[in-house]
Amino acid sequence: MSKQRIELGISGMTCASCDKHVSHALEAVAGVESVNVPGWQSGKARVIASADVKADDLVQAVANAGYSATIRAQTPVQVQDIDLQNGGSAIDFDLLVIGGGSGGFAAAITASGLGKRVGMINGGTIGGTCVNIGCVPSKTLIRAAEAWHTAGHHPFKGATTTQSTLDWATIRSEKDALVSSLRQSKYVDVLAAYPDVTFIEGYAAFQEDGSVRVGDTRYTADRYVIATGAHPRMLPIPGIEEAEPLNSTTLMDLDALPESLIILGGRAVALELGQTMARLGVNVLILQRSTRLIPDHEPEIGRAIQDYLEREGMGVIAGVQVERLSREGDTRIVHARVMGQIRAFRADQILMATGREPNTKGLGLENVGVETDQDGFITINAYQQTTNPRMFAVGDVTTNPEFVYVAAAAGGIAASNALVGTQKPLDLSALPEVIFTDPQIAMVGLTERQARKAGYEVRSSTVTLEHVSRALAARDTRGLIKVIAETGTGRILGVHVVAAEGGEVIQTATLAVKFGLTIDDLTSTLFPYLTQVEGLKLAALTFDKDVAMLSCCAV
Repeated sequence: MSKQRIELGISGMTCASCDKHVSHALEAVAGVESVNVPGWQSGKARVIASADVKADDLVQAVANAGYSATIRAQTPVQVQDIDLQNGGSAIDFDLLVIGGGSGGFAAAITASGLGKRVGMINGGTIGGTCVNIGCVPSKTLIRAAEAWHTAGHHPFKGATTTQSTLDWATIRSEKDALVSSLRQSKYVDVLAAYPDVTFIEGYAAFQEDGSVRVGDTRYTADRYVIATGAHPRMLPIPGIEEAEPLNSTTLMDLDALPESLIILGGRAVALELGQTMARLGVNVLILQRSTRLIPDHEPEIGRAIQDYLEREGMGVIAGVQVERLSREGDTRIVHARVMGQIRAFRADQILMATGREPNTKGLGLENVGVETDQDGFITINAYQQTTNPRMFAVGDVTTNPEFVYVAAAAGGIAASNALVGTQKPLDLSALPEVIFTDPQIAMVGLTERQARKAGYEVRSSTVTLEHVSRALAARDTRGLIKVIAETGTGRILGVHVVAAEGGEVIQTATLAVKFGLTIDDLTSTLFPYLTQVEGLKLAALTFDKDVAMLSCCAV
């Protein structure tokens, strides 16, 4: 018996019970086999019915129930549209995206542009990590702290200004207002601009039959993109229940700032939030397990940023092995081994900035053959495909680098690969990274060690910012620019920057790495004078010249 799929636009649904009323009205029409109303907010209904059912009868049934309907699409159901593993029920979507952050949105928008039936399941707050608890709130606080610091409030340099004069409540409120505004404009409003994307609120769990359950409802799709993100990792250190350490999310939402803070960790989150808290008047001590800060970066970078942080009054101790935590009243204590000696460090609060772990708990990946690595991150290939060929994954839930722009790029690629079979890889060979300390830390490409390990014969050149006119004019010569190039060809393999505007400098360097530019390409290119990025040209010139012997325009 031939069948048809009819998609209806539904108006007048205003609450959770409305979708049930519409479903019951459509199911009562003779010849209707199944009805899917994916939430009252969707404004949609999909019906599978025998070929002799008239669309106008469905419209009338909805009208009789007190709503209005229009026919959006009416197509025959092909044999391949029937998922036999799900009892012969029709597949609800061409692509079902699980997760409502940047990666999920990129996948859904790409799929919508391809004319596909798209569903998006999201549990928790829409927008994912970046806008809600990551980049946006942290960078807002960083800017506030920078302004406070620039105004001359240096709590560790003898200034009379105290923390009590800082209006933390207002700063936090303005941070929350910006988060709310961007979440609305960049996610909620964007979703509304794609009415063909069905939004399903709730937490997803894959079932053994391959469907996805949300509450009491099951959904099926031809392809899936998992984009559920990650959350701060809390290491199972003895005494953690007693000490109740903060993570990056809870720190930024404190009602009042502590007098003192110990930070466990020495990478991006630890450095950004550590400097922010210090500039807002908190006595900060960083305890880093590795022998230096940001160990994945060039050694010069780690040494430089530690020096700058210590100049501002922050404490930094590397090579620390934390053994346990404890608490005495309102004081938290970190018991650690440093250079073979047991030491106790005390503070009002402890921030655990020790990485992130994926949001896969309860997702049912084991039911659909999606494998994870030893830390629980979903393993994927270059095409963002998991070990289940029908399922793709993007963003922080995967083994990809944890950057919002990587998640977004991967989301679009995954949707295209899943639905069109383009087999396009995600190219991370020229991945820019920025740590928003002051000065900023930025890098792209390989470190010297990585380059040599990859088999390259390399040479490097470093210019300090005392030789960059922009830094001199701004009265801020903290930092350096290091360029790593292949011996012989001169091809740029990596660039590493510490500078007040390092995040801006690194994009030019990214183009150099991405397109295989050489030292000569940089030295023969015109760079505008009194810009920080001119330091990139100076670093390239320094391979063969003494920068002190050059004129102000690097010639």
